[in-house]
Amino acid sequence: MKFRVGSLVYVAFSRDESTMGFAYPKEERDSLIASEPALFFLPRPSDLRFNWVCCHLAPLDHDYLTELVTGAWRMVVPKFLARQRLGS
Repeated sequence: MKFRVGSLVYVAFSRDESTMGFAYPKEERDSLIASEPALFFLPRPSDLRFNWVCCHLAPLDHDYLTELVTGAWRMVVPKFLARQRLGS
């Protein structure tokens, strides 16, 4: 299952729903993965050119999942819409 804004995918779940890929700044993903290597991992090599990182879903609680999905959505919507819906 994939979630899009226009043609941009900001969240995608694996077929077995055990992992999730989501929009995340490329320049920050190495530090995210290093902070929790059991949770986060790089996408497949063909997707490394995108602003994308992956995670295992089982260890995530609802609040953390919401934070990740909201951040991914914020990356692909127009800035004014993100500010209007979520604030600064």
